[in-house]
Amino acid sequence: MSRTTSVANHAVTLGAGTLDRAAQLRGDVHCVWAQAASRVLPLWSLKPFCRDGGGLATLSTHDPRVADLASGAIFLGVDDAGAAMFAVDVTGVWEVSDLALLEAGFLDASQQRVEGVPDCAFYELRAVMTILSPWEAEVASTARGLFEWHRRHGYCAACGAKSDMAQAGWQRDCPACGAPHFPRTDPVVIMLVTRGNSVLLGRNENWPEGMYSLLAGFVEPGEPIEAAVRREVLEETGVHIGGVSYVASQPWPFPASLMIGCAAQATSSQITIDPTELQDAMWVTRENVALAMAGGHPTLKPARKGAIAQFLLAKWLADEIE
Repeated sequence: MSRTTSVANHAVTLGAGTLDRAAQLRGDVHCVWAQAASRVLPLWSLKPFCRDGGGLATLSTHDPRVADLASGAIFLGVDDAGAAMFAVDVTGVWEVSDLALLEAGFLDASQQRVEGVPDCAFYELRAVMTILSPWEAEVASTARGLFEWHRRHGYCAACGAKSDMAQAGWQRDCPACGAPHFPRTDPVVIMLVTRGNSVLLGRNENWPEGMYSLLAGFVEPGEPIEAAVRREVLEETGVHIGGVSYVASQPWPFPASLMIGCAAQATSSQITIDPTELQDAMWVTRENVALAMAGGHPTLKPARKGAIAQFLLAKWLADEIE
């Protein structure tokens, strides 16, 4: 399958933005499924099927292992050669091995395999997102986000009746009251807060020991992005913010966020932590951030690879953010 390279936002993992979603085809999805070039990505328990060496493991829509799953398939779009890409949920349909290896918490690093399919397994997206191509990462994250939405929103929010998948997975319709429902995305601001030569970092108590990252929080109804940045930083650390500017964004389907990366100038330095939000927060110098990002700091660990926090910090270290 041909893969489109990223044009904009390419350095942000999951943020290629080059998938042609071909919305005009969603109403005729059965004909598209039947096309010879159409491919499908299986997901088990929201984990995409991947090759062990890297890359998505897709199948022909005519493959007997997925051919009967068309009614529940989600149409993701087309590649730059015009071939259609679908996703199917094979949870409870395919028998997988190594269930005992499933890991709860920060990251599930386990792999579930299928008999007769060598060198492929179901991987947690966060474990492989940095080794997928930008186009593949966007495909996998879109599939994961949509299936998660269907899993969480199976009933009509207007009348409570069970709703039905429509528009090739991009809508749910209520057969009782006729209300349409659309995939949810929750905007989240994530802030590179700087003052002089230092950046403000915080940590959640559930993170691995020593890991610190940028502050983040949900945008509230009726709130502009700049106000959300100022409110979240003040609520979590007591630090006041002046200027705010947009840098980049990242879809984060865990379960349904859009991370809005901003740079913010602090006008105060005193930290007063809200213990319900953070375990700790501190100002870290540029030199110590660089050391942590290189893996050489004795106690400080950076944000996970692939997260927009690392992208923002790297741009700051490279003097690409004022």
